[in-house]
Amino acid sequence: MLIKTLIDEYRNINCREMITISMASEDATERTTVKTYVPKYQKEIWKEDAEDFDMSQSEFIRTMVQAGRRGFNLEQPKDTSSDANPRGNGVKEGVLNALQNEVHTWDELLSKMSEGIEDRLEESLQELQENNRIQYSGRLGGYKIVDNE
Repeated sequence: MLIKTLIDEYRNINCREMITISMASEDATERTTVKTYVPKYQKEIWKEDAEDFDMSQSEFIRTMVQAGRRGFNLEQPKDTSSDANPRGNGVKEGVLNALQNEVHTWDELLSKMSEGIEDRLEESLQELQENNRIQYSGRLGGYKIVDNE
């Protein structure tokens, strides 16, 4: 849904900036480049989001595309501890823990790092629907914000 919304939005915007993304091919050793054009403001938002997760822009976009394909988004969990580091130490620690005793592919790591997100997303969607903030549209094939006009 997030990816579809972004694609629809981009179709209506004239001011675009190119982003180049390197992605691994099926054998995970050969890399290829994927190019896309996005509005300048979107690139800045993605750049800031990538920095928040201590990721490169390419890594962030790759992660979000994979997350979108799985039907959820990767919101950064709110850390209420006093030593919270907004640069992403939690992600680094999670990766190191996952790799402690075994080797994992990118998709396996993404799956391990996002465990539980589906339950949190489902709860959030239900709560937002109960509060009439969003609704599911069968015609549009996804969730949308309820117009309060």
